[in-house]
Amino acid sequence: MTETEALEWLKTAQSVSRETVEKMETFAAYLKREATSQNLVASSTLDHIWARHIVDSAQLLSYVEAESPVGGWLDLGSGAGFPGLIIALLSDYDVTLVESRARRSDYLQRAIDMLDLGDRVTVAAIAVEKLSTTRYSVISARAFAPLPKLFTLAERFSTNNTLWLLPKGRNAATEWEDARNVWSGEFRVEQSITDAEAGILVGKLMGRQQLDTHREQKGG
Repeated sequence: MTETEALEWLKTAQSVSRETVEKMETFAAYLKREATSQNLVASSTLDHIWARHIVDSAQLLSYVEAESPVGGWLDLGSGAGFPGLIIALLSDYDVTLVESRARRSDYLQRAIDMLDLGDRVTVAAIAVEKLSTTRYSVISARAFAPLPKLFTLAERFSTNNTLWLLPKGRNAATEWEDARNVWSGEFRVEQSITDAEAGILVGKLMGRQQLDTHREQKGG
């Protein structure tokens, strides 16, 4: 997908308003300025921000059912703001961005202020292990952690109805197959529109496998 195709997709397939596109342009320019002093995204992608990062993030909303109630969205390892800030610009979700690195959390807070998103977007500038337990409607994570570790860290933020949206690149199917030895859930792999070889895990997590059996073996 080219930069022109990415912009066209946002305007046509997603019906993104001119005002929102302008905010995205402002954010893209801000990211490029900040990238000169800290490693926010791969330098090779700075000339392809719309396709590699903005649309790559925006496409996640395609998997949120239209009738689903809009609640809280938890974005783990938000880094440069993808997908969390793009989700906030394109939806009415209250978004929590989890980013423990001080420079990046400061960068995210300045982006929130610049984009006038302070009423719906919060930066949790702590490690996910220290985040207070709250249940979210949607959980996303882009290049945050391998699936088993991700589920271990984030299961407490979900219910059986929480939608997980996890861009996993070429290893999406393999990661889920491996995780199924420990975790129970209903996940499918969707092809990314920005990369034909990349997959997105979409589904719901039900919990650990054979938990009751393990407890019996331990005598509890």
